Amino acid sequence: MTAALDFSLPPGLSAHEPPEARGTARDGVRLLVSRGDRDPSHHRFHDLPSLLDPGDLIVVNNSATLPAAVRLDRLAVHFSTARQDGTWLVELRRRTSKASEPYAGGEPGEWLPMPGGATLRLLGRETPRLWRAVLDRDVEAYLRVHGVPIRYSYVERDWPIEAYQTVFATVPGSAEMPSAARPFTEALVTALVSRGVGIAPITLHTGVASPEKDEPPYAERYEVPASTADLVNLTRRNGSRVVAAGTTVVRALETAVDAAGVVSASRGWTGHVVTPEGGVRAVSGLITGLHEPRSSHLMMLTAIAGEGALARAYEEALRESYLWHEFGDTHLILQK
Repeated sequence: MTAALDFSLPPGLSAHEPPEARGTARDGVRLLVSRGDRDPSHHRFHDLPSLLDPGDLIVVNNSATLPAAVRLDRLAVHFSTARQDGTWLVELRRRTSKASEPYAGGEPGEWLPMPGGATLRLLGRETPRLWRAVLDRDVEAYLRVHGVPIRYSYVERDWPIEAYQTVFATVPGSAEMPSAARPFTEALVTALVSRGVGIAPITLHTGVASPEKDEPPYAERYEVPASTADLVNLTRRNGSRVVAAGTTVVRALETAVDAAGVVSASRGWTGHVVTPEGGVRAVSGLITGLHEPRSSHLMMLTAIAGEGALARAYEEALRESYLWHEFGDTHLILQK
């Protein structure tokens, strides 16, 4: 494994279904813990309260997942991100027997007939993969009737939208589940609060992933409420840890923090990319899934864990056959 974490992910380590379908509770998935120079340790997610200290704060993403895929006869349209001007970023994908694959077609000005009599007009490319587009009706209402959750080929069949929601999901808007928080349950949240660990929300609506070819993240809608900003600042002043439940939370908080490490209420669209060179100012820990080789998320993980600790963790995860992707196992990174 190189410093860039350019490793080979065996197909057998992709989680093909929710853990509940494998006979494992949501909070029973495995949890790999990285802590500085220490060797990685192995736990279950329900052990989380014992791994944190009273006074620590977990910041979670309360974005709820939309049924963001609409299937046509030969194509699927993945609705990704609402833009400030009312248009949406969408990905066109060719339907296959397993799920879908990238589709290189489409022309600016092209109209696509959609289920339910709707029409989608392609305006122009935003990235090589994503189009700016406009639907002739309210998108979120339309998706609630005609959409299904986005699914890639490593997930072998459709699952209901409930399988793609976290216990914190209250604000609809994500194209794909903010999956780092999926293992939380009401009972586990109660145990954390009883332990003296705080929980505070942000909102960041995730766009579509690029599973076939990793790409830098693009701008996404977010909000850091004043109450959460205050709790983050208080936690840091008290010398306790701010643990982000997901890379989306890191992106939101690191957008809202200033050079002195003070987080302020903030909202809008963020294009911030966390890198090892820029580091992190607001967070000192991260709960996350296991990310694919060369993923841009690994730059963020390196910024928090350090290059050596992250390489050791991934070597351990591969050796112990941890499961990848949204229904897989988890990784807790602590700086101290």
